[in-house]
Amino acid sequence: MAQGYAGTILHVNLTRGKTWVEEPTDAFYRRYLGGQGFVGYYLLKNVPKGADPLGPENVLIFATGTITGIPVAGAGRSCVGAKSPLTDGYGQADVGGFFGAELKQAGYDAVVVYGRAAKPVYLWIHDGEVEIRSAEHLWGKTTLDTQEAIQSELDDTRVRLAMIGPGGEKLVRYACVINDLRHAAGRSGLGAVMGAKNLKAVAARGKASIPLANPDQVRELGKWMRDHWKEKSWGMYDLGTNGGLLDLSEIGALPTRNFQDGRFEGAEKITGTTMRDTILKGREGCYACPIRCKRVVEINDEEYQVNPIYGGAEYETVGAFGSNCGVDDLRAISKAHELCNAYSLDTISAGMAVAFAMECYENGLLTKEDTGGLDLSFGNAAAMVEITRQICEREGLGDLLAEGPRRAAAKIGPGAEMFVIDVKGQPFPMHECRTRHGQALGYAVSPTGADHMHNFWDASMDREPLGEDLQSLGVYEPVPQTELNADKVRAYTFVTNWQWVHNHLGHCMFIPWSRDQIVDLVRGITGWNTNLWELLKVAERGVTMARVFNMREGLSRADDVLPPRMRMPFVTETINEKPVDPEVLDENLSTFYGMMGWDPETGRPTRAKLQELDIEWADAQLD
Repeated sequence: MAQGYAGTILHVNLTRGKTWVEEPTDAFYRRYLGGQGFVGYYLLKNVPKGADPLGPENVLIFATGTITGIPVAGAGRSCVGAKSPLTDGYGQADVGGFFGAELKQAGYDAVVVYGRAAKPVYLWIHDGEVEIRSAEHLWGKTTLDTQEAIQSELDDTRVRLAMIGPGGEKLVRYACVINDLRHAAGRSGLGAVMGAKNLKAVAARGKASIPLANPDQVRELGKWMRDHWKEKSWGMYDLGTNGGLLDLSEIGALPTRNFQDGRFEGAEKITGTTMRDTILKGREGCYACPIRCKRVVEINDEEYQVNPIYGGAEYETVGAFGSNCGVDDLRAISKAHELCNAYSLDTISAGMAVAFAMECYENGLLTKEDTGGLDLSFGNAAAMVEITRQICEREGLGDLLAEGPRRAAAKIGPGAEMFVIDVKGQPFPMHECRTRHGQALGYAVSPTGADHMHNFWDASMDREPLGEDLQSLGVYEPVPQTELNADKVRAYTFVTNWQWVHNHLGHCMFIPWSRDQIVDLVRGITGWNTNLWELLKVAERGVTMARVFNMREGLSRADDVLPPRMRMPFVTETINEKPVDPEVLDENLSTFYGMMGWDPETGRPTRAKLQELDIEWADAQLD
């Protein structure tokens, strides 16, 4: 058995009420590592072409990685995957917290869920055993009520859960999976897949230690990070991911009023500093991590009450419900965040749906008759919170917005599509690509639709000399942030392959390990004489499997595009903004395909590339 792993994959057929265990070979673990690699493999092997994402033929995967559950900083992450009900293509989201570590310690590296239960159920996984239990009494409950009920039923407050609230049950297309109340597998609508399967939660509790090939090496690396994290990550502890919001606004890169602008006049009121100095109650973190970057807020006033049990809003949430809706009230933003965690909604997509509706309202495409009397003007904090609640409950206009902006626009009618800011149906995260054209390419080619975590940050190339991190990957020449050429594409290709490595390992990108340290960590855990090249190839294998899945499901080059707004200037002048020329993007799309070993015209992975990546079996998926 491969060191660092439990050595078993749990399979659960909810339709038949059956479970079985797979014991993969060491070569399987080394070829796919975990996380995204497991997701791509099991989706291609088990989801039939054309399957309804909300039907029983879809498969839902909970996958840990090589580092998940190892007692070192950043080892709390795991991955959830399925065919996405938002994009009808490859769906994947990564999540922190404690559930992934608990699942691995309970004896399983992944759980692959098939079919649909006749009535609501939850899975109880503990010390190598699994039970399918009734969840009829849990259906309709928030995530907090669900966690309390299951922990009480199992008589163990240390049971960890991956679960959905009423948003997932009601099949909101961007419903997410919530771990431990405060951590979200946010993107791709995977909570809706969970709801469609009548699966309320997966509960895990494990006491087994994970075997390590070289415990002393792993221990020394863990001690190094314990002793040095403050040198590079104190800001993440102090202010969280929201620490840079004001800087983004000042340089014109903060999404504002549905990406119409890059500067927000109320930015100072919603920064990480303002949160720290006003409503912050505490800081929490993930399994074995000393940085504790998660916010915990509490509000008790006449207008808003926010329970600290749900944590607090991070940058993406503050941007989505704040600047992008024109709202400068941290209390209202925190309330919207609490609603999303309680109901299991992706805060990015929910905030983008609200901003889309606000722009439709301000342009007369939605009226007060449509909104139930709500004034959905940008900046109306109370209306933002109320329409978020309606989305959670699928009430009124919220029922339409729960389908996502692209589907909602098709119902609203002509003109509304211009206010949809998405790729492949997934709304943009809170990063403005008109100031970063490498990131624009990343949005276009992302297999999950617009995503920032497996993307490129152009500022790293806009300096001379370039940093060692880029030069050691073979990128030597600087390129301005708002230019896109072959040098930028090459850098994007190499750097984002490394970003994908984290999603295979189950490792947090915010931990300041060097690449060499991560390679050493994998060696210490597994005993493999691995290297950076091999890990990059594993990541390339994963993203290529995702590409194959998307092409099999009908997505093509025509879907690797940006929304019309990205080729338009901001409403107000911004110093760093430059619209993305679709012809330049298209030219560099061919360059990217070629560098990936995909057909430069269609983006189809070539047989030779699949052979090189040792996944020639995937070629049959494209016949």
